[in-house]
Order: sequence, then structure tokens, then C-alpha cells
Amino acid sequence: MSSGTFSFAARRNALAFWLGSAVVSAGVVLHLPMYWMSRTTGFAMVGMPMDAGMLWGMALIVFGTVAAAYGLMPKPQLSGAVHAIIAPPEDAKLGPAHWKLTAVLAVALVIDVMKPASLGFVTPGMRTEYGVDKAMVAFLPFSALIGTAIGSFVWGALADFYGRRASILLSSVMFVGTSICGAMPSFWWNVGMCFMMGAAAGGMLPIAYALLAEIMPTKHRGWSLVLVGGIGTIGGYFAASELSALLQPHFGWRIMWFLNLPTGLALILLSPLIPESARFLQHMGRHAEALATLARFGAVIELKSTDAVEAEGKPGAVEPAGAHAQPGTTLALTLAALAWGFVNFGVLLWLPSALVAEGHSVGLASAIIARSILVAAPTVIITTYLYSTWSTKYSLVLAMAITSLGLFAVLLRGVGMFSFLANPVVSISLLLVGSTAVISILLPYSAECYPVRIRGRTTGWIAGWSKVGGLIAQGLSVAALVPALGVAAAVVAVPAILSLVLIAVEGRETRGRDLRELESV
Repeated sequence: MSSGTFSFAARRNALAFWLGSAVVSAGVVLHLPMYWMSRTTGFAMVGMPMDAGMLWGMALIVFGTVAAAYGLMPKPQLSGAVHAIIAPPEDAKLGPAHWKLTAVLAVALVIDVMKPASLGFVTPGMRTEYGVDKAMVAFLPFSALIGTAIGSFVWGALADFYGRRASILLSSVMFVGTSICGAMPSFWWNVGMCFMMGAAAGGMLPIAYALLAEIMPTKHRGWSLVLVGGIGTIGGYFAASELSALLQPHFGWRIMWFLNLPTGLALILLSPLIPESARFLQHMGRHAEALATLARFGAVIELKSTDAVEAEGKPGAVEPAGAHAQPGTTLALTLAALAWGFVNFGVLLWLPSALVAEGHSVGLASAIIARSILVAAPTVIITTYLYSTWSTKYSLVLAMAITSLGLFAVLLRGVGMFSFLANPVVSISLLLVGSTAVISILLPYSAECYPVRIRGRTTGWIAGWSKVGGLIAQGLSVAALVPALGVAAAVVAVPAILSLVLIAVEGRETRGRDLRELESV
């Protein structure tokens, strides 16, 4: 096994990773016999004792994950007097390597989003098998959200140490390991495994954005970031719903968790198509590997000494001393993420119950939401166009403004002001359009705003706070303290408007600007 750009630090690292991945897979397979034995009871495993195979399987999963993590350890940071200057032409054409990476990352995000999206399809079966009520089953998404929030923070930091590629692969190995959630005989074991699944999935999104931002040519960076994120989100929910409809009638709700095995392995097998970021490699002093990556992606290469770089005052491989975390921008994006999380996991989830409480039937409430989704459906395409051709900064400002307007519509509708707001399609459509646009832009914009040394952890930080907003909302649901919809909308509007103002004042325009230029400001 070569130790080049697309492999590992050394032969023993490659062996450790592939062996660890195989051991994790074997650990999952050892859980399948008991699952298959339960077919005579409709794949209900509640109360079944764990056999020796399952216990040994758990041990193998832990051992294999540690081995894979060792295999992905990066080469030590090097130093030298010569640095590569990335100089991709502004009008660079997208080559086969760009399209392959874009396709693989889109698949990765579909798989990533599919995991939490499956929660809504497994909870009915879990409630029936385990005999728990709605309040108890709410611990399942709550646990998963805790995992995704922690995972976003942790994986973001790992991406800046391990590397973008290595973090994606380690997350994939953990995807495979969490397949055993489908064999857990008790409800609380499932809650614990959902936490682990969330922790594995939480960092994939920000890492994928960081990698794509650092590899795509400047001209194509904006639209590719937003479009890949949109495909991942829509594709993940579509895959979860279609696979649920296809498989659950025959194999029960547990099959949705066992899907982590083939999907996680698919990402691992696609790893040769996922390169390490050349900017990260340069930052680590691994210049030969950076040059190989740049050549593969058709970038123009210049080699200059450190003295020459400093004399010309050009942004190079060495990050400028003035590069910092931009506290104003970070606060603005954190507030936007917090508001989005509360809207997506709180207000929008509480709306159906609120409509029913107002006297609408469940069928009518569902139809209202369905019509609103149809109105919001083109949002990803429009957002991609605005982000890449108009303004990255003001596209996010516009998205937050629409979200804030939707929150005000909910508030004013609740107090009976403005008759046109009496139609709930207006407020729901505004919230769906705004929140869809925000999440399509938020992480791509975050990935573009920060220097390479902290890009992973800052993008992970923003992603984590979007989950924290959801945690607050789900925590209120678990504690049966859901506020009136108008009150909730008024409270969430505060951070939404603050973020809007701060982004307008503190945000940086990134459209058409080289990442080196942004990092030197």
C-alpha cells in the first residue's frame, strides 16, 4: 500500500484501518443470528437475553474502531523552507476528479442525513414492541440530538488534527458499528446506541463542507457547497422514507438500523475517491502530498521560498499571523444556528399539534403542511443560484429575514392580527422557505469564512449549535413544557433578528474570492 496522498501514513496504518473496519463489520454480523431468530415473532426482540455472539460482537466493534482510528493517524507535521502556493485559475474547469468528489460527498451526506431521518420511521414500531408512551419514546430523538451536537463539536476538532478525509472515514467506521442498534433487546439500550449513532453522524456535514470548500475552484465553490448540502438533506429524507416503506413491512423497524452496515461500508469502499485537502496537507507541512492532490485536481502550482512569499505579501501555504476566529462573525452564525435548530426541531414540529388544537382535523393539518412544503420545494435551487451569483453574505441575511418574518407571522396569527395571516399556509411556508434556505447556506458560508487551521472546528461549532437549538426544543417536549406557539415564535425571533443584524454588519462577502485571500484579511 502506497503512503501517498490517497492512502495512509505508512503500510502498518493501512493494515490497521482495513483490519479494524473488517473487525467492526464482523462484530455487527455476530448480532444478526439473534435478529434472524426473532423472525417468527415479527422480529420483536424485547426481553431476549444477549447471547455470547452479541457480547463478543460488541467487544470486536470497540477493538476494531480503535484499530481503525490508529490506522487513520496522520503523518507528523513537517517543516521546511519551501512551500507550495495554491493558484487555481479563477475560471478553472471542473474535471473528472471534482465531479467524482462531489458525487461521493453527496452520497456521504445522503447517508449521514438518513440516520437521524430514520428516527421518525422507527418510533411507531419501537413504541409497540417496547410498550412505551409518547413521552418515553421522545428520549430517543433527544438522545440522538445530544449525540449529534457533541459529535459536531468533536469531529470538527478532529478534522483539524486528523484531517478531513480521515475524519470522514472514522465516522463511516462508527456508522457500521452502530448498526447493532437494530439488535438491542431493551428500549434503553436503543437510547444509548442512538446517542452513539448521533455522535458518529454529527460531524460528517461540517467536515464534508470544509473538504469541498478547500478543493473546489473559486468559481464553482459557492454553488457546489449549497447544492451538495441540499441534495444530501433531500436525498437523506427520501432514502429513509423509501427504504422504510420497502423494508419495514417485511423485516420490522429494526432493519432501519441494520442499514448502517451496508451504507457505512459503501463510504469506506469509496474512500479512494476521497482525497485529503491540499490546504490541510500544506498546513501540516506535507508539501509533496499537497502537490500530488493539486495536480490531480488540475490546479496550477507555484513553488516559492518562505522569504519570497513574505516579500511579495501574498497569501501562501503558511497561514497569515493575522488570521483569527472572527468573534463577531462566530457570534452571528452561532445565533443563526441556534434559531434554526429551535425552528426546525421545535416550532415546525409543534405546528401540526397546534393546528389540531385549533379545531383542524389531523388530515387537514397534514394537507396544510404538505401544501406548504410544495411552496418551499424550489428553495434549494433558488438559494444555490443566489449564493453563487448574487451574494453569499446577503443570501444568508435574506434567509434569516424570511425565517424571522415567518416567526412574526406565527406570533401575529396567534394574537389575531392581520387577517391574511389567518391562513396557516402563509406562516408555515415562510418558516419552511426560510429554514431550508438557512441550513442550505449556513455551513457552506461558515466553511468559507475561517482559516484552514480552524475551519473544521469552527464549522463543527456552528453545526453543533444548530443541534443545541433542537435539544432545547426537544427538552421542552420531554418535560411536557411546550410553550404556546406564539410565545415560542417570539422567543426564537430574538436570536434570529440579532444574527441577521450581526451578519449584515460583521459578515464577510466570500463570493468569487480565493480562500487564500479570505484567510489573509
